[in-house]
Amino acid sequence: MKNFHSLLQESSIAHGHLCPGQVVGVRMAMLGCRLIGLNEPTRQDQIKKLLVYVEMDRCTADSVAYVTGVKLGRRSLKFMDYGIMAATFINLMTQKSIRVISTEESRELVTEYAPEIQGKSNQQLTAYQRMPDSVLFRVQEVQIKLNAFDLPGPTRRKVTCSRCGQVIRDGREVIRDNKIVCKPCTEQSYFSDSREITWPDMNWSPVNPGADPIQEQAVLK
Repeated sequence: MKNFHSLLQESSIAHGHLCPGQVVGVRMAMLGCRLIGLNEPTRQDQIKKLLVYVEMDRCTADSVAYVTGVKLGRRSLKFMDYGIMAATFINLMTQKSIRVISTEESRELVTEYAPEIQGKSNQQLTAYQRMPDSVLFRVQEVQIKLNAFDLPGPTRRKVTCSRCGQVIRDGREVIRDNKIVCKPCTEQSYFSDSREITWPDMNWSPVNPGADPIQEQAVLK
């Protein structure tokens, strides 16, 4: 794995700016990977062994993802909306799972570790680089219940919603009255009042900016 300063610089560029959360996330990822025995997580042979759960949608999550190389599209990055500055790192080969939590005490100790720095953000930026891991983090060994639908790889099951006809992948359906239903058709959806709409230039495509030739042929017939 690259050294901390290189990873912090690269992660900050990918994220868009340097901030205290980037420092915490880079260190969190470095520690988590080390504790599960993956020293080069972005390397092809190791990225397939790694699964990461992040528990916050903040700057720290971006740096954890950057350092480890995990991605939502690869199904190796899982988001748990807990609002907690924590991430769990899983070695799929050994099943070792380590949860790393940023401590609240570290925020209180910022002035102790960077007394000469002015400004809250700059002080945190410096202090979080100086603190030992044992001050910045708590570490837990945890058990994760994984099933085949949670793992990276091709789609393992496709079913159809009995209400709207939408295809549901990877075991994310629910059962209502003994029927398969997608979550948007239940009270579990994050949106409401959905309705189909049309939009300007709706026949545009990258390779054929004009009208859809299939639709054109249908009209001609």
